[in-house]
Amino acid sequence: MKALIKEREAEGLWTIQSGIFPENEGSIELHKKTGFRYIGKRERVGKLNGEWKDNLLFERRSKTVGI
Repeated sequence: MKALIKEREAEGLWTIQSGIFPENEGSIELHKKTGFRYIGKRERVGKLNGEWKDNLLFERRSKTVGI
């Protein structure tokens, strides 16, 4: 994740967004540890195995690009 962030900043991108299933606690923790913040939830955005799934939205803004 740190390499991805570094690459995006080198390309001049100042915001990275992620959508994560709520039950994917490992991914949520990884995003939080690398500076992402929770910004909202999209409800029932798609079906997986016949079950409607929500999607949590996370965002990380660069501390060096775009300031």
